[in-house]
Parts: sequence; structure tokens; C-alpha cells
Amino acid sequence: MERTISEPPDLGCAVTAQSPGVTPLPRFEQLSENLYRFIDTCHVYLIKDGKSAVLVDFGNGDVLDCLPQLGVERVTNVLMTHHHRDQGQGLARAAAAGVRVWVPLAEQELFRGVDFHWQARELDNSYNNRQDRFSLLEQVPVAGTLDDYRYYRFGGLEFGVLPTPGHTTGSLTLMTQVDGKNLAFTGDLIAGPGKLWSLAATQWTYNGAEGVAATVASLLDLRDRERDVLLPSHGEIMHEPESAIDLLCERLWQLLRQRKQNPRLFELRDRPFEALSPHLLYNRTSMAYHYVLLSESGAALFIDFGYDFMVGAAAGSDRASRRPWLYTLAQLKRQFGVEQVEVVLPTHYHDDHVAGINLLREVEGTQVWAAESFADVLSHPSRYDLPCLWYDPVPVDRTLPLETPIRWREYELVLHHQPGHTRYATAISFTVDGRKVLAVGDQYEGGTEARSNYVYNNGFHPDDYLGSAALLDRLRPDLLLAGHYLPHEVDASFLEAVRERGEQLSSLHQELLPVDELDFGGGDRAVSLHPYRATVSAGRRFIVSARVTNPLPRKEVASLTLVAPQGWRVEPEQQALELSTGESGTVNFTVIPLDTSVRRARIAVDVTIGSVRLGQQAEALITVERSSEQTVARPNERGLGTPT
Repeated sequence: MERTISEPPDLGCAVTAQSPGVTPLPRFEQLSENLYRFIDTCHVYLIKDGKSAVLVDFGNGDVLDCLPQLGVERVTNVLMTHHHRDQGQGLARAAAAGVRVWVPLAEQELFRGVDFHWQARELDNSYNNRQDRFSLLEQVPVAGTLDDYRYYRFGGLEFGVLPTPGHTTGSLTLMTQVDGKNLAFTGDLIAGPGKLWSLAATQWTYNGAEGVAATVASLLDLRDRERDVLLPSHGEIMHEPESAIDLLCERLWQLLRQRKQNPRLFELRDRPFEALSPHLLYNRTSMAYHYVLLSESGAALFIDFGYDFMVGAAAGSDRASRRPWLYTLAQLKRQFGVEQVEVVLPTHYHDDHVAGINLLREVEGTQVWAAESFADVLSHPSRYDLPCLWYDPVPVDRTLPLETPIRWREYELVLHHQPGHTRYATAISFTVDGRKVLAVGDQYEGGTEARSNYVYNNGFHPDDYLGSAALLDRLRPDLLLAGHYLPHEVDASFLEAVRERGEQLSSLHQELLPVDELDFGGGDRAVSLHPYRATVSAGRRFIVSARVTNPLPRKEVASLTLVAPQGWRVEPEQQALELSTGESGTVNFTVIPLDTSVRRARIAVDVTIGSVRLGQQAEALITVERSSEQTVARPNERGLGTPT
């Protein structure tokens, strides 16, 4: 008689440590012909493929001792749903046995970079309640990452990766078919009908309920995927997923209402996009608004795409605290007839405007178009010492010139240089449904108040807002699209306010700073090093460029000396160039590190301009490796897509 998932027999691989007189408990349960559950610090699921097996989560690793009970000779791969220690505290055993370990993309450093994580994690006066300290004590080799919305083949089966943040920000659910059943290995997203394994884990900030709201959103997405069975890391297997999910969502919603957090959760899930006109939408659910330009062809162009469907930002700024996803795409396609997001066009490089772009590119096939003024920042972020950089390069498919009409479908767009919030930003102008529109990113805050939103470390210059006021006056848009404030009409009073604020800002900086003696252009440094971060081979030479600007009110010679760790060679050690007032120039140094490994060694450039000794104004961080790091395997090209 064929076994079903509802008939688990006893396989008798006993718990190894027992109190006297206690009958050994079974650790394996057969759930179907090729699927087993092993009871450990978490539920470890084993899927047989002849004499080999694939595991979902790993626990303490005792499962390896019990393989002969099933006629299994080796485990080929372990697929981790999240980083918590109860899920994988024994992973060193897997690595020692030659088992390939696959981990969530967002949490990869909590497996492969554990040493750095424990050293860097703030402890004193910390308001970060995320359970990222419930992670491995020692790092393990990682064969590859499980990327959101992608398919992988393991043990003859295809596994789809569904992002399901909640229990942790980077948690995922693995979906596959085993013995004729559509399964979802849900990690700790749900522990039974109406049950969670941990509510404490859902508190991603000091006193928030971000993970509760994320759990509801993730559960509803999973519900739409129409699985036959849910297999959690803790708790009971669920054969009626819809009712189990509905009960948990109802209870969590009561908790959110009691806490008065995320009150629009269901409303925003049902209607994430608002129409500004028939062919222009804005997304209401992201940290920074992104905008959608609709073509009659069924294609769409996004202006910016950061964190879709934000329920609140988790504490910290490590990769595992920031999780982009494609949550609202299904509704965009259903409600507005979009067939493909064809192009994404960012206004600037900040993470809340670009975090989801790689997902769009890889899963939806979206092309990335970017202005020539910051395409290199997207493509090579480690070269720059800038705030708010995304963790990975964002490949640019098409680099666009400024002040030149660009055609997309039936629309003409023009990108304009717009320094202010950041030196690396553009304003994007176009006409849609008879109105002239200008997307300005984060240039202004306060909506119609038009407050200047400047950050010195973004490369701010005091005259930037005079330039953007002149741009607005020249273009005279009807509608302004901002990153963090609702779109609003542009009238004469707004243009006047922008001009007055720009003049005042410039004047105040002139009065406050000693620009007659040293004019650093709004910053406080005359020199920078490129790349700012680099990983190099021990004993091998590499090039560092120093870019220097003369801040003095006269022509002078700039002398630059590169300072490196003891024992490193620098060729030449010193260079000089003559610069007029405000003129910039670049010199290159060749650096040869010692034959030893080090993380983030510091080098600096010491600069003197004329008789003014400015000192070691700029640094760069160099990681030296004795051998190249393991290459991360990449997923199949086909994306998981959206539920039908």
C-alpha cells in the first residue's frame, strides 16, 4: 500500500542521549516514499534520490549518523531556510563530509562571514533586537546562495525560492514537488494552524512589530502559491495550508491592531499602486516611492526601485537587515495590464532607490538604464566612499547621456544633472497624458515646502540648489515626483520658494566657511583615493589613484605622499602637480602589499598644497588575500515569477 504524508511510521534511529529508564524516541518519520522528517534541534527534511539525499536545514547534524537506516550513503546538498543556530549549528559536520551548503542570499554573511559578524556587531548601548546573534559561532564554507524567485535543481528535483521574511529578514521558503505532492518547506514562518514558533524573532527593531507584518505578507503570498503541504522547521506538518495560514494571519492582525502598527497592511497589499493619470502610477508601499510609466504596448518603465512593500526597516545596516523583493508586481500586472517591466531608470544610486533593481533585472529581464553621471557608481560601488551604497554592483545595460532626448516606447525622456542631495543624481523630465513631469528623487523634502535635502558626504556643493532652482525654472514642470513625499503640482510660489532657499543656502555657507582661505566646495577635504575598497592578491602590485583639488585662492603645487602599512612598497612614494584655483588633477601610485592576508588594511594620502599642510585627508581600505575566494555558484536563469 502506498504511504501518504499523513501516515508517518517509526524508523527507530534513537536519540543518542537518554535518561535512565527512558525509552528511545524515533528520530526519523517517513512522510512519503522519498520524503522523511528527522527530529533534531529543528526538523530536518530528507529527500531521497536513490542512495543520495538532499536535506532542508541541518540542525545539529545528527542526521548524518542515521543515514544507514534509510539506505542513504551520502548527502549531496543542504538547503538552509534561514541562519538561526538551531537550523544549522552542526553545519561544520556537513562541510567536513563534503556536503554542499546553500544559504539565503540576504543572509550569506551570517554563514560565510561569521567571524566578521561577531566582531562588528554592536553590543554596548544597543537598541538592535534582531536575532542575528542567534547565528553560527563559526563560519562554514558556502557552495552558493539561494536567490529569491529563482529555480535550482538538487537531487533530480526543482526547488523554487520564495522570499518569506518574517521570522528573520532573510528567511525563505523552498517549494518543490515530491511523490506527487506540491510541498513548501517554510522554515519558521509558520509552526502550525494559527501558530508561530517565535514572536520574539519578529521584533526587528527595539520595540517594533515589523516581522509580524512581514509574516502576514509572506503567508498571504505563500497561500497564493497553492501548496498541498506545509513543512515547518518547528511544529506540525500542515495538510490544509489555507486554513492554517488564514488562522495565523487573523491572530497576527489582531496583534498588529493592538500595537497600532502597519494599520494599512491589507489595504496596501490589495492596492499598492495609485494612478496619477492614466499612464503614470506611483507605488505606495516602498521606502522611497517608485513610479511607473505605462506604455500602450503593455510594457512598463520604472523610475527607481528600492524596497518594495516595506513593513518597517530592521535595525542595523548589514546585508541581512535589508531585503528587497518583488511583492507588488503581481498586482501591477493584474490591475494595470502590465506584461513586462521593460526598463528601470534610477534617479540616483542610494539603496532605497536601487535595492530591488538586480531582482528586476534577473527575474523579470528588466533592462537597467542609468545616467552617465553615476552609472559607474552603480556598476562599481566599492570604488567610491559614499553613503547608502548597495551591497552588490548593479550592472547597467545602457548608459545615458545628459541633456539628450532618450526614446522609450512612445515617450521621450531627458536626464538632467541635479547635484544637491548627492552629486551623483539626475532629474528626469517627460510628458505623459498631456502633463510635463519631473522626477527629482530626493532633492527636496517636505513636499510643497521644498526644503533642501543635502548631505555633505554625498558630494554637496553650496551652490547646488541654485542650479536645481534654475533647472526647475527652465523646465517649468506641471508635476513633481519626489522620493519620499507625495507627487505635487508645481506653481509660481513653489518655484519662488526653491529659488529663495537656494540663495539662502549658498549665502549661509559663504558666511560660515573660510572660503576666502580654503574653499573645499562644501566638503572638508581636498583629496580622495580610488578605489576606496579593493581586494588584492598578496605580493601583487595594484594601482591607487589620488584625485586632488586646489582649495587655495591661487595657483599652487600639490604634493601627495601615499602612506601604506609597514613593509608595503609604494612606487613612487611622492608625487606633485601644479593646479590653478579650484582645478583638479589625478596621480597614480603603484602599491605592493606584503605576502600575508589582512582584512581592510588602511592606506592614506598625505597632502600639502603650497605651504598649507593638510595631512592624511583621505584613506582607502585594502583586503589582501593569499588565495582567491571560493566562487559562488549561480542559479538557473528562469525566475519563479508571480502566482497565477
